[in-house]
Amino acid sequence: MTEPIDIRSLDAAEAHAQLHALVAVLVDCVAGGASVSYLAPFSHEEARAAFEAVAAEVEQGRRLLLGAFADGRLVGTVQVNLALPPNQPHRGEIAKLLVHRSARKRGIAEGLMEHAESEARAKGKTLLVLDTVTGDNAERLYTRLGWTRVGVIPGYALYPDGRPCDTTVFWKAL
Repeated sequence: MTEPIDIRSLDAAEAHAQLHALVAVLVDCVAGGASVSYLAPFSHEEARAAFEAVAAEVEQGRRLLLGAFADGRLVGTVQVNLALPPNQPHRGEIAKLLVHRSARKRGIAEGLMEHAESEARAKGKTLLVLDTVTGDNAERLYTRLGWTRVGVIPGYALYPDGRPCDTTVFWKAL
């Protein structure tokens, strides 16, 4: 029997302590074809630099970083960007919902999103936005979780192999 998933907000110290695991999740997702800002070949060094920058923003209070732990091991993560222009103090942006391929189909992404929404609400956010690959499993997840679909932007991003992908934009009032 598998232990329950523990999802919690990571402060800057824990982000640094979990850096190796965060890198492993990101590298695995990119290797699996996820369009999450990076192109192949994608190195551990690039992933490390990305999460070091995230940890710095967490320390500055500009970003929330949540981790999902299964059997004590970090297997998923999501971020909430809090650093937006002065006329948008009520809004946050969901970014980089990542679950290691070996840990999928266990409700981890859903749990991460529910916790991200709760943490954003606790920070005074009343509106969240995000974008995702059109037709991806994440698009169905967001719809199931009550997010409102704005529309599709054709060719908005690239898959790691360089192929273009359409992107669906969502919002949710908290």
